[in-house]
Amino acid sequence: MIIAKGTIYDTKQQDDILEHIEDEIIKTLSEKSLHIETVLSAIETLCKKLQDGDFDDIIQSLSIDNADMYKHQAIKMLSRENILFKLKTELGENFLKEYETEPPRNFTKIRIKTRPLGVLLHIAAGNIDGLPAFSLAEGLLTGNINILKLPSADNGLSVRIVAELINAEPSLADFIYVFDTPSTDIAAISKMANISDGIIVWGSEAAVSAVRNLAPVNAKLIEWGHKLSFAYISGYEDKENELNLLAEHIITTKGLLCSSCQVIYIDTDNFEEVTAFCREFFPVLEKSAKKHLPSDIGSRAEMSLRRYADKLESFFHENKKDMFNGEFCSLVPKTDSELELSDMFGSVLVKPLPGSDIVKILRKKRGFLQTAGLICEAKKRKELSEMLSRCGIVRITRAGDMSSAFSGEAHDGEYPLRRYIRVVNEQI
Repeated sequence: MIIAKGTIYDTKQQDDILEHIEDEIIKTLSEKSLHIETVLSAIETLCKKLQDGDFDDIIQSLSIDNADMYKHQAIKMLSRENILFKLKTELGENFLKEYETEPPRNFTKIRIKTRPLGVLLHIAAGNIDGLPAFSLAEGLLTGNINILKLPSADNGLSVRIVAELINAEPSLADFIYVFDTPSTDIAAISKMANISDGIIVWGSEAAVSAVRNLAPVNAKLIEWGHKLSFAYISGYEDKENELNLLAEHIITTKGLLCSSCQVIYIDTDNFEEVTAFCREFFPVLEKSAKKHLPSDIGSRAEMSLRRYADKLESFFHENKKDMFNGEFCSLVPKTDSELELSDMFGSVLVKPLPGSDIVKILRKKRGFLQTAGLICEAKKRKELSEMLSRCGIVRITRAGDMSSAFSGEAHDGEYPLRRYIRVVNEQI
């Protein structure tokens, strides 16, 4: 399905639309500009429809566990107050105002103003429902024309959201193009890339690498690649509560998000303390797993197969007697300290990492680090937070909040809206 200038087309018409898209974009750039109030009004209307249940049918069809929780979080984040707070935080108090400089030593005065980057191509990943539309919304908020290439796993939610935005504010139609082009159609994606000022790519290393190869040299490449996150434990403030919250996080996110805990690090160099932690934490994790059983039989079957595979693998594990396998979760204690991806879906690696080795070990994954869920004594929090930030971590949270969204927070250590605009200097 394709959306171009507010009209929905069949995928078969892709080549015809791409043939004329540059002319349409040049016309829009020459004659029109997008006012931020227009975008805010459309998002506000969309948020109200979400609150009134207009999207409940498609949300329920997605088989998302805790769908109501995600729905209410989306409503909160899409509120006008939060969008304005995001704009103010990322772009500054007076981001829409032009101003003149007063340079020292008789330098020429210049007028400073911000403008959209121009045309943004969003190549979205399919690991989070609604992510493509979210990326497009950020492009609209910064006044850009947006070309959205949907992921193959898109379930129709993105198209529904985009259609509702245009329906709420028809003037957005000239600033939105949506294509369900498969990633194998390099010719079509190259056409989109060649008319773009910025290319935003979400996804794996392979996806980012592929886009780098086809991106023209005059296009700004904006990468939101996959990241790794972990929990770090060095004592407790409220042990029972903190472990319960960590377990809830591990089970409810299934390890599928960039902010999901892949490894639990224990502040020790003693492997016996690692296995002792597993012995204590496993019943807590298992209790949470049974509380949040997948709603559909397919997910349950996948989890059962993964646990069976874990059990088979344990026969070859260096410490198979220390493996902790349950019906819907597992803990895998390991003697090394390397940060790596877990088997997900309730399976987590547990490793030793003494505080003195944090930077040495974690800097190996620089560029891939995202969230650290820190559990520690109150007196250690400031020191450990500073150490974690020095190794490249960009989010430090309580362990239960590793995947929580916070209004005004950066994305992977950067403010995305700043990357979607340019600063124009005009001599006075």
